[in-house]
Amino acid sequence: MLETSARLLRLLSLLQAHRDWSGADLAHRLGVTPRTVRRDVDRLRELGYPVNATPGTGGGYQLGAGAQLPPLLLDDEEAVAVAVGLRTAAGQGIEGIGETSVRALAKLEQVLPDRLRRRVGALTSYTVPMLRSPADRVDPSVLTELANACRDAELLRFRYRDHGGTESRRTVEPHRLVCTERRWYLVAWDTDRDDWRTFRVDRITPTPPHGPRFAPRTPPADDLAAYVSTGVSTTVYATRAVLRLKVGAEEAARMVGPSDGTLEPIDDGSCLLRTGATSLEVMVIHVMLLGVDFEVIEPPELKERFREARDRFSRALR
Repeated sequence: MLETSARLLRLLSLLQAHRDWSGADLAHRLGVTPRTVRRDVDRLRELGYPVNATPGTGGGYQLGAGAQLPPLLLDDEEAVAVAVGLRTAAGQGIEGIGETSVRALAKLEQVLPDRLRRRVGALTSYTVPMLRSPADRVDPSVLTELANACRDAELLRFRYRDHGGTESRRTVEPHRLVCTERRWYLVAWDTDRDDWRTFRVDRITPTPPHGPRFAPRTPPADDLAAYVSTGVSTTVYATRAVLRLKVGAEEAARMVGPSDGTLEPIDDGSCLLRTGATSLEVMVIHVMLLGVDFEVIEPPELKERFREARDRFSRALR
């Protein structure tokens, strides 16, 4: 006869495998009496599993939906399928799913046996999805490593490649991962620079071992998504501009991504765009590609660049 704890796991697995079980069938499968099955069902309920019981000759037991999600039991095939699905969602940078997928993947990979981890790695390595990919692919294993360091408040060490290709070694206190449709970013306290920094994850190469643990700091902003958006779209550039777009903020958001600039509503038909670029000439192209009417608020030099572009277009048309 199975020990109580092992029997409970076996009972839970049976309840998850099929919708309905009679008490006699469960007793036969577990090698116990129907009375023991009833006691084990009560223990599962105490642990938070909503097991429904229907009395009578046609009755039985079934696992229902509860107010909270209890732990789930997965067989090998199910665990591999879930891990591959989470890796795909994390690697594709799907809006609103990516960050959650990384957290779930970190939990799952922590308990996967080596044999299953190798199967997941093989499937993801030799599969080419016909999906829209982000601008710069990120290894899901790097994402889970960073997510674990954020969760455990462990000092993180890595090599970082800047936009010019120059590498540096960084030691940081990781805080959060922030994702957009196109890229992943790590918000962390840089211990050498004594300040908060935002790092593109596709440029990070972890160099373990990590640690020791640290006491988490107060984050640089309540809205980390807005903080990262401002940093990567505006603050990082020497050339910055503020424009009034003559469309509402909701419509503008379909054209301006988080890495392109930040939007501030004015009224139903207009909004402010704060953005940056490597030069005023690049800024002109960037704004023209939006395809909407606009007004330059600052800097005044940008207005002059638009006049020059207007004259150039007029000469070309003549």
